[in-house]
Amino acid sequence: MSALVIRDARAEDAEDIAGVHVRSWQAAYRGLIDQSVLDSLSVDERAAGWRRILAEPLPTSLGTLVAVRDDRLIGWASLGSGRDPDGLADGEVYGIYADPSAWSTGAGHALLIAAEQRITEAGHDRAYLWVLDGNERADAFYARHGWLEDGAIKIEERPRFTLREHRRVKTLAA
Repeated sequence: MSALVIRDARAEDAEDIAGVHVRSWQAAYRGLIDQSVLDSLSVDERAAGWRRILAEPLPTSLGTLVAVRDDRLIGWASLGSGRDPDGLADGEVYGIYADPSAWSTGAGHALLIAAEQRITEAGHDRAYLWVLDGNERADAFYARHGWLEDGAIKIEERPRFTLREHRRVKTLAA
C-alpha cells in the first residue's frame, strides 16, 4: 500500500468524489435513511453536482480536499467559512466522507486534520460540522478527534426524506 496523499480536488475528480459520496451514504446511513432513497442515489447525478461545485464554489468555500492512495480517490472533505447564522465567524466542515473500503485506514483522520488546518489558516479559531442523528460511527470518530456536541439540532426536509442532524464543534489550535 502506497502513501496516502491529501490534495485539493480538481475538476476531473468529480465522478470519483461522487462515487465515494454515494457509496458512503449507502453504507453509513443504512437504517437511518429509507433504503429506497439510498438505493436510488445516482453517481451520475452527484457527479454533475460536484462538477458545478468544483467549477463554481460557494463564496464561503475554502475548498474540497481529497484523499488518494494507489492512484484511487478514497475520500473527500469540503470546507469553508460557517454558513449558519450563529456560526458565521467559525469554519465549517460541510461534508467529509471516506469510501467504505477505506474506513479505519487513516484516510478520514488525515482529511479531518487537513480540513482543520485549512480552516485555521483562513483565520477561524473554531469550527463546526453536522452529524446525522444515529450515525454512531461518525459520532465516535469526531469525539476521538475532539469535536464536542453543543446541543444544536438541524432538521432538513428533502423531497423524499428528512435529515435530523446534531452539531459538533471544536476549538482549533492557532
